[in-house]
Amino acid sequence: MRTPSTSGGGRRLPSWRLWTLGLSAVVLAVTGTTVALQSASGQPVSAQTTAAATDTAAKSADQATTKTAATTPAASESTTATTQKAATTAKAATTTTTAAAATCTRKATKTATTKVTTVKLGVKVKGYGTEGDTEALPMAIASAPNGRSWLAWVGTNGKVYLGRLGCDDKLIGKPTSFAGIDLQDVAADKTGGVLLITKKGSCGSGPLCGGTSSPCNTMHMIRFNNSGKLVWDQQVTNLTSTRKGYTNGARFVWWYQHHGRLAYDGKNYAAYFGTAITVKNGSCVDIHEGDRLQVVNSAGNIVKAKSFDFGCSHAWTSRVIYDPAKKKFVAVCATDNECRIAQPNPYRTVAASVCDGTLFGGDLVLAKTGYWEAWTQGNAVRLSRFTTGKANKTVKPGVATEHPHMVKYGANRMVLSWGSGAKTKFRILNRSTGATIGATLTVAVKDHNYTALKEYKDGSVAYPAAGGTTTSIKIARVMPMA
Repeated sequence: MRTPSTSGGGRRLPSWRLWTLGLSAVVLAVTGTTVALQSASGQPVSAQTTAAATDTAAKSADQATTKTAATTPAASESTTATTQKAATTAKAATTTTTAAAATCTRKATKTATTKVTTVKLGVKVKGYGTEGDTEALPMAIASAPNGRSWLAWVGTNGKVYLGRLGCDDKLIGKPTSFAGIDLQDVAADKTGGVLLITKKGSCGSGPLCGGTSSPCNTMHMIRFNNSGKLVWDQQVTNLTSTRKGYTNGARFVWWYQHHGRLAYDGKNYAAYFGTAITVKNGSCVDIHEGDRLQVVNSAGNIVKAKSFDFGCSHAWTSRVIYDPAKKKFVAVCATDNECRIAQPNPYRTVAASVCDGTLFGGDLVLAKTGYWEAWTQGNAVRLSRFTTGKANKTVKPGVATEHPHMVKYGANRMVLSWGSGAKTKFRILNRSTGATIGATLTVAVKDHNYTALKEYKDGSVAYPAAGGTTTSIKIARVMPMA
């Protein structure tokens, strides 16, 4: 059932009833649509664009001939019961690009610089709304191995769009689209990538023990190839033709917090996201909330040994990354289970907190040893470094925000970003100590509470943001540092 809650994290709730996050709106304005650059010293610098020959070669490769290949049928998920894939999934023929695109060569400088590029989409993109964690995420970006990008966004017509960006961060060709009502993340590899999106589902009859009914939806990994075409569609919730949302044991997307992230280990993708949990209570059902991690292999099959049904509960700002040294996925959540930042399955406290409505997780990043988690309490950012369990170091960078973003930046650094009025600030940090490097950069793009920064192999970082029109998106890129 629905249960009222206080605003933000650290809920004051009945012990077994679910909540919803109430987030403050961040009202921002977008200024300008032209390319702009700035250095860490605060001085303008000359435009740093990809070499024309490189981008021309990349675009020529996109126009290369393609071949048709049959996809492999994906096996059903069996964590709790069998799932059903969309009929179009494995039976559809797809295309794969035969020519390898040229690698981007973004120039590194001694101090960090930023570049903002406007991408004209040709179709409308959903607005930010109040940036609540129950609202659709408007856009996401993924770094391809060749340094180019996949840009995903939610349209205003019941579709999620996917487009390719060149080395210059401009759209190449015509975007493809998929049926979907919400977007969580996009990630890429050498043969394509994966979208994490929400689709319409069915609640069934229930009945609920109380409260008001809401649509019961499903979460899906959508595999696409280098032409942006569907390869397979794997549901990572567990609704079927016989298990509806209001059936005991269901895992689905309700109106509750359900944002999620993707991570890739070179063979498998992990999706870690908020999920509704249906529990029988006598002759009716209650709807609880937690988070869920599902790992899917290259054939579209769920890898049960690396997945878990639910981890933290209640959970919000759930994050996952892959640790190549340890060869494992690492996850962190914010939870009102003892009011903390924690690792799930089993619980291990990273940072203790309090339930006062101001606890939020940020992002999880590989440290030189262990991991960094950005999080906030009382509108003040903390960076906690840990290996497993309790943090061994916590840095307070002096940043006031409820929703920090952070990502690895080159070999030895990371970028922390946050919204500031109508703009977004970027700060370079040492990935070993968390110490600040250089001056804070201020960029004229609109921050979103839940949009992720993404790292690139050339050492740059990109962030997608609202454009100056309803049919454009801005890409803010922190260029590589030498």
